[in-house]
Amino acid sequence: MRFLTFIFFIFFFSIAFSQNKGRIAGSVKSTSNEALPYCSIYLSELNKSTQTNEKGEFSFENVEYGNYTISYFLLGYHKVQNKIELNESLKIIKVKLEVKSEQLKSFQLEGEKEGVGDVQRMRSIEGLTISQGKKNEVINLSEINANKATNQGRQIYSRVPGLNIWESDGAGIQLGIGGRGLNPSRTSNFNTRQNGYDISADALGYPESYYTPPTEAIKEIQLIRGAASLQFGTQFGGLLNFVLHDEPTTSGKAFEVTARQTIGSFDLNNTFLSVGFNSSNWKGYSYFQHKKGNDWRPNSNFEVFSGAVNVGKYLSEKTFVNIELTKMYYLARQPGGLTDKEFYTDPYQSKRGRNWFEVDWNLFAFNITHEFSSKTKIKTQFFGLSASRKALGTLGNISRPDRTYENRNLITGEFKNIGNETRFLQLYDVGKNSWAILLGARIYKGYNRSRQGDADSTDLPNFTFNEKQTQGSDYEFPSQNIAFFAEHIFRIGQKFSITPGVRYENIITNADGSYNDIVYDLAGNIVFDTTFFEEKTSKRSFVIGGIGLNFKASNKLDIYTNFSQNYKSINFSDMQIQNKNFKIDPNLRDETGFNFDLGFRGVIQNKLNYDISGFMLLYDNRIGEIDQVDEQTFIPYRYRTNVSKALIRGVESMVEVDLWKIFVSDSSDFSFRTFVNVAFTDARYTESQSSAFKDKNVEFVPALNFKTGLNISYKKFGLSYQYSFVDEQYSDATNAGKDSEGYLVFVPNAIIGVIPSYHVMDLSGKYDLGQLKFELGVNNLTNEVYFTRRATGYPGPGIIPSAIRNFYFTIQFKI
Repeated sequence: MRFLTFIFFIFFFSIAFSQNKGRIAGSVKSTSNEALPYCSIYLSELNKSTQTNEKGEFSFENVEYGNYTISYFLLGYHKVQNKIELNESLKIIKVKLEVKSEQLKSFQLEGEKEGVGDVQRMRSIEGLTISQGKKNEVINLSEINANKATNQGRQIYSRVPGLNIWESDGAGIQLGIGGRGLNPSRTSNFNTRQNGYDISADALGYPESYYTPPTEAIKEIQLIRGAASLQFGTQFGGLLNFVLHDEPTTSGKAFEVTARQTIGSFDLNNTFLSVGFNSSNWKGYSYFQHKKGNDWRPNSNFEVFSGAVNVGKYLSEKTFVNIELTKMYYLARQPGGLTDKEFYTDPYQSKRGRNWFEVDWNLFAFNITHEFSSKTKIKTQFFGLSASRKALGTLGNISRPDRTYENRNLITGEFKNIGNETRFLQLYDVGKNSWAILLGARIYKGYNRSRQGDADSTDLPNFTFNEKQTQGSDYEFPSQNIAFFAEHIFRIGQKFSITPGVRYENIITNADGSYNDIVYDLAGNIVFDTTFFEEKTSKRSFVIGGIGLNFKASNKLDIYTNFSQNYKSINFSDMQIQNKNFKIDPNLRDETGFNFDLGFRGVIQNKLNYDISGFMLLYDNRIGEIDQVDEQTFIPYRYRTNVSKALIRGVESMVEVDLWKIFVSDSSDFSFRTFVNVAFTDARYTESQSSAFKDKNVEFVPALNFKTGLNISYKKFGLSYQYSFVDEQYSDATNAGKDSEGYLVFVPNAIIGVIPSYHVMDLSGKYDLGQLKFELGVNNLTNEVYFTRRATGYPGPGIIPSAIRNFYFTIQFKI
């Protein structure tokens, strides 16, 4: 019934607004009279955009009579802007663009993406990325009204359906998002990038992201679902790309300085400074952030330093180069997890006072973009990482007290990798149709060293191993990867396109090191103590493919579908972490499967934005976690293994509408937007060899994920309200945590069990005076007590309570 309501709502307004209005139509050609496809056309007064078809034709439907400014943008051609008066039912425009000698610079000029409000959609060709026929979202950070100082994921990703967000700390230091049954842990199931290059620890052996760029420095966030596997890597989640500012945030400025200061609950203090410039053949953007606070539970103080420099230069009219350097360092005290009983009795408490976490993340990138002609360009990108992660504290069962006289456990990770990715894009004509081909290659070499052992017994952040070690491990994980990929847009007629793609992967992962194995009797005496040495090598080569279809039924309706294969290699770097709460199957196998999407989307007169789709994700050899009991100690623990084949199906929908523009005035400074984001998901294990898993729910999958909100703005003022509801979900493959009658069962170590459903509200406001801007808000408005994850190790183990009600206030000064 809800689905039919959506359909009726969309097409009702499509018809209603067609009366007493005109149509603007036309064509765009070169000075040599060639039709120009893919030209971006922007109608500024209505904030509407479109693209020319393969014949160079375009149209804007149902436009009110009046005076308008239309801009035309196309790679390799001079920008054209003209004014028109619409006073009849049909206005025909014919525009000719002149080839620009400084072709590359014209490519940097972008028309508006299609969308309403905070979320838009990528063009069919976005830079050197093909997104035609793929489910995608673009989050415009300049439009977001949220707590940017704490990277509040619940607000920032509110218009992206189906995302499951872990809240591990109140400061937003680490991002954890998943979707479609994928583990949200440090966003490891997405190919996570910044400005197009890798930022995770090790793209092959350890694809977890300990670094998240500050929201205040981000221009937009691009998401392409599982179909991104062919262009960006084989992960099931797809692409998550943070596009940072690379010039002044205000269009037309040659130099800009922005200072932001945020204070908030629990001693939050965030300072953000940025400088942007665009002068002659140079442009760039740099930022610095310092954030500190105490969070809301005891033993949870933190301090973060981050900064970046991005400088680019046009070496010639066709060649642009830029270099990027990024650094983040943070030190955080972690209060540890709680048992179920402790959480429901007093979620404010902390049972761990000696746990610390330190991250030092350093990224670099060097890019060269060259344009051979208006239809041919290439980009090569060199990137690298030198980073470390150190976790110090007590990993023992959270139901037992921390014996402060005992040595703590220290786990360190060193990550060094380097790579290159090169992309070549060619647009060409076949008959009356314009086609496009993208070719790419990637080479990557990674090195990951993981050590574990005893550290001192103090409560200080001393990340040093003791001289004499009684247990632990020391492993090196070198890896190599060579990949080639291709995608092609075949346009058939004016409305239909086919986009097939293929990717070849050659992956080599190694594990070389040693670990101690110690067995105790029930009295705590050592009965077995030995050191094992291992050397493992895994080589595999394979080809995956996919195809996307897109049918543009009208300027208001796109119908799309996509099928793409996926592949995820096992994480060798997890294989020998010694943790009494957590063990890993030594015979883990790689995961394979596919993503399938079918949906329709569009924008109606910049008043209604919708994207409604169904999906299916098949996950073979899915790695999951089950409950086991140690035969010697009888202590329960989580066992990570290939659980079963998983089939995940659902509907993801997002509709945003400006009610004021629909019912009151189309040209008013007042706006009243509302959105509804709903995802229904059914995720089951199938074809399992064990009855313990068959037909069980896949972990980390809420059956209903619902968000809605209101956004009211008038000239310089804006106010946003958001309500979020996430249904209950399981944290392991056996669906432990409920008895046969559906009542909750508490497991003593709290690392498995149900994550109950929760709802939370947020309120944010802003007042923009140009150079001066004020922002304030309340997160968790009604002070709900809830949690989103059960941790097996750090920052737990156990239940990690989410932040209680908290306030923030930001003042921004820009010159």
